[in-house]
Amino acid sequence: MGFDVGVVPFNPDGWGPPDAPAVPPLLPPGSGGGGASTAQPAHVPFAPFSRSEKVGRIADWTRHAAFSNQGKPRGDSTVFDFALDESSSALALASADDDSSFRLVDAKPPPRPKFGPRWRFHQRPQLPQRRDEEVEARRRDADRDRARRDRLYHQLHPHRSSHPHHYHHRGGGASGGAPGGASRDSPLLKSSVDIQPEWTMLEQIPFSTFSKLSFSVADPPDDLLVCGALEFYDRSFDRLNPKNERRLERFKSRNFFKVTTTDDPVIRRLAADDKATVFATDAILAALMCAPRSVYSWDIVVQRVGNKLFLDKRDGSQLDLLTVNETASEPLPDAKEDINSPHSLAVEATYINQNFSQQVLVRDGNKLTFDEPNPFAADNEDVASVAYRYRRWKLDDDTYLIARCEVHAVSDVKGQRSFMTLNALNEFDPKYSGVDWRQKLETQRGAVLATELKNNANKLARWTAQALLASADLMKVGYVSRVHPRDHFNHVILGVFGYKPRDFAAQINLNTSNMWGIVKSIVDLCMKLGEGKYVLVKDPIKPQVRIYEVPADAFENDYVEEPLPEEEQVQPPAEDEVDETADIMDAAAEAEANAAAAAAPTSPAAEGGADAEKDASSPAS
Repeated sequence: MGFDVGVVPFNPDGWGPPDAPAVPPLLPPGSGGGGASTAQPAHVPFAPFSRSEKVGRIADWTRHAAFSNQGKPRGDSTVFDFALDESSSALALASADDDSSFRLVDAKPPPRPKFGPRWRFHQRPQLPQRRDEEVEARRRDADRDRARRDRLYHQLHPHRSSHPHHYHHRGGGASGGAPGGASRDSPLLKSSVDIQPEWTMLEQIPFSTFSKLSFSVADPPDDLLVCGALEFYDRSFDRLNPKNERRLERFKSRNFFKVTTTDDPVIRRLAADDKATVFATDAILAALMCAPRSVYSWDIVVQRVGNKLFLDKRDGSQLDLLTVNETASEPLPDAKEDINSPHSLAVEATYINQNFSQQVLVRDGNKLTFDEPNPFAADNEDVASVAYRYRRWKLDDDTYLIARCEVHAVSDVKGQRSFMTLNALNEFDPKYSGVDWRQKLETQRGAVLATELKNNANKLARWTAQALLASADLMKVGYVSRVHPRDHFNHVILGVFGYKPRDFAAQINLNTSNMWGIVKSIVDLCMKLGEGKYVLVKDPIKPQVRIYEVPADAFENDYVEEPLPEEEQVQPPAEDEVDETADIMDAAAEAEANAAAAAAPTSPAAEGGADAEKDASSPAS
């Protein structure tokens, strides 16, 4: 059995079949259909007719490589590309109408690349440890961002965070507090003074208006009187470092005075002599001047008496304590009994500041005395080294301000005396700040100071404002740390550094004109009020202050409920009345017990009904 493949035409002029074959090449003779039907049709180019098959000539070595291939991916060879062939072009031109209405539907999936994207080959292989570290770093960043969002949410929606059925996503519960947020009992959300319902809110001033204020005062102001005595600064503390630390001592016998404005006998005398119209202390003025930097709530009592204005603080006010990590991004623990809670740290920082200010002095009995002795100390009383400078500033033609300013020590270098203020920063746990003072203080002092400026911006600004008000020549700042992070009783001094107040104010962006502009605006606002008592309260959540009108006797008894008149009080019963009442109660109890015993033998059905009634009356779990 044979198979005839037919005649294969030979083209002596080039590659491919000849243009006009001499004999019909398709079918053998006698296969039917006639020779005319088997001849190749004329004027039909040899080209593929199926759009899904690439059938054509094997290669055309006459093509040039630069003929086409512009814009095509690299690797396609133009010698195998017949898209620009004359025959293909003629066919494409002839079937242009068919192509416009023809659409190929190919059910085959697109070919997947054998390898991944090209950029994968350029990546360097990472060690498993490096990848784990990057994953852990991303997780920590995500947790930090989530905690920041939670804290902002709790500050803006305190009523939602305290709802009994409100749960947090991470570590929360029905308590309304989350590890990254703040509860309603924390200083972030608790007002420094309880707002009473009978108080009337008069003004609400946002902090955004304070940034635009500016006012200039005469410098230096008038010194009316200087009281107290100063001891000399011990310059050996300037040579301390973490390797040569010194234990912080306790000065229990020395008295420190935090007297408010109206309790100051010197200010009362100056007010009686009509020396000014506005009276305050440097701590109160510093709180006002640095109000835009504050986060925790604070309050100032305003008393309008005649044509005079007194700015006071309450007994046990927040202004007497030094805040710690007030402006930090990470909140402190909310539990008040925790040694790292805001209240515990504030008390600890205040005692550290007092003890530090007395330890760095030369205690040889040599003191620099002034016009009058300490106005708050009794005779032969051991008082802390402090000098009170009563200074007067002119706010306008009719308004003068007198403030009591403090300096803590004096230095005598080559016969030139310099007054200075003494304050201490305290480190309680390096995990909260991220900077270990014992490792960084000596080599990277700027990094330590930058961290403290970020976490305690308000406290450092207040110290600077007080030094500027007192015209101190130097600010001495001590760095005091705990002996152990869990020991809040014992501390060591790691270093003491000095700064010039004006240079330090410029470094922390504290503008003197803006500070006095805030004071001037508050004074002008209070001078328009009528006679009475008012309180200026920093909102615990929003960056604003509010002015309330309060009763005249507010804060005098600290809102302890006064006893009722004697005729309205419930009098204790007489002795015979007590015996009679006891007999009546005993008889009633005995009758109730007898009734319960008589009702005890009941039927099972009654017991079941009683149980069902009890279950129905009990609250659903």
